[in-house]
Amino acid sequence: MIAVTGATGHIGNVLVRQLCAMGETVRAVVPPFESPAILDGLGVDIFRGDVTKPGDMLRACAGADTVFHLAGIIAIDESQREQMERVNVGGAANVLSACRACHVRRLVYVSSIHAFIDPPQNIEIDENTAIDPEEVLGAYAVTKAKAARQVLAAASDGMDIVIVHPTGVIGPYDSLISHTGQMIRDYLAGRYLRCFFRGAYDFVDVRDVVQGLILAWRKGRAGQNYILSGSRVTIRELFSQLSEVTGKRTPAVCLPLWLVRLVIPFERLRCRIRRIKPSITRYSLRVLLSNSHVSRQKAAAELGYRPRPIRDTLADTVTWLAGQKKNAFAIRKHAKKRRIHKKLHGSD
Repeated sequence: MIAVTGATGHIGNVLVRQLCAMGETVRAVVPPFESPAILDGLGVDIFRGDVTKPGDMLRACAGADTVFHLAGIIAIDESQREQMERVNVGGAANVLSACRACHVRRLVYVSSIHAFIDPPQNIEIDENTAIDPEEVLGAYAVTKAKAARQVLAAASDGMDIVIVHPTGVIGPYDSLISHTGQMIRDYLAGRYLRCFFRGAYDFVDVRDVVQGLILAWRKGRAGQNYILSGSRVTIRELFSQLSEVTGKRTPAVCLPLWLVRLVIPFERLRCRIRRIKPSITRYSLRVLLSNSHVSRQKAAAELGYRPRPIRDTLADTVTWLAGQKKNAFAIRKHAKKRRIHKKLHGSD
């Protein structure tokens, strides 16, 4: 049996789908405050448990041969610092303890590219790059670096653990709508600024990350970490590719960075009013201006990891988002008909 924490997240729900397609028995660990609806119809065992509670993790890992630990909070600002510390660092510690106590054969831990320090632009980030909470950018990166150190220490003590470090994950099945997913939604809806700014990032398809996780589970060497990257694209190239996929206009004006920094507070206010995730913050701007030259050579050589082109990912993401919009419209239309029927006839 395979236990998956963070099973309703972007990577988590795609991993669960793939494991079920492979015929594996899966226990999906879902917090009490999250809906497991995205896992409906997959035939998995839904286990209600919170990674911040050691007892929950003991029960979640009981009887598991393999545990994929994905649960975590991703934030591109500092507002959730304490919560990220509890979930990302404390949660990892609880899962490690539970895996020891339950004699889990192998733990696959999903870290982040942000666990590594940010070297100068002319130096490529690889698995030999230092992991140091004192030297990384932002609260999220600090918690991922702390957790990665815990996991590496447990591996040094003899636990069978493989660590993977995805870059910026995008793609279909983004049910909770990530920050990048929100940016693409805004672009499709015509709400995005008709401009871009200097910066770049390495984006990887969620389905390729999942394939990398499965390869790490089956082939990864215990105690080793593997970077799962995709394609490094500039912000301008990202919008250009989206334009090719959708036929919508490509932003033509490059904003100076001082103006982008000036706009960020207004963007945050807009998103707070609309109750959506901001696609740009001061922290994410720092990330987009930092080193995004990443090597996946180790994962390619040892695991056979091969990501798809970014254009294919964007095309599939747009198609999936369009389907979600169509489904949401159908649900609202059905609900409206039911309300009208109830008003006219007094019952359903």
